Amino acid sequence: MTEEEFSTKYKEGLDALLGAMAEEPEIDVKKFYSMACILENLSFFGPVLYGLMQTEKK
Repeated sequence: MTEEEFSTKYKEGLDALLGAMAEEPEIDVKKFYSMACILENLSFFGPVLYGLMQTEKK
C-alpha cells in the first residue's frame, strides 16, 4: 500500500467514524464538537503513522 492510498483510507475511516457519531442522537453536541476536533487533528498524523508502519516492517 502506498502512502497516498493509506492516507486516503485513513481519512475515509476517520470521516466514517465522524459520520456515524453525527447520526447518533444520544451524543451531546459539545462532546461531538470536541471529538470532531480530535478526529480532525488525527487526520494530520496519517503520514506519520504510515512512516511508523513502514519502519516497523523493515
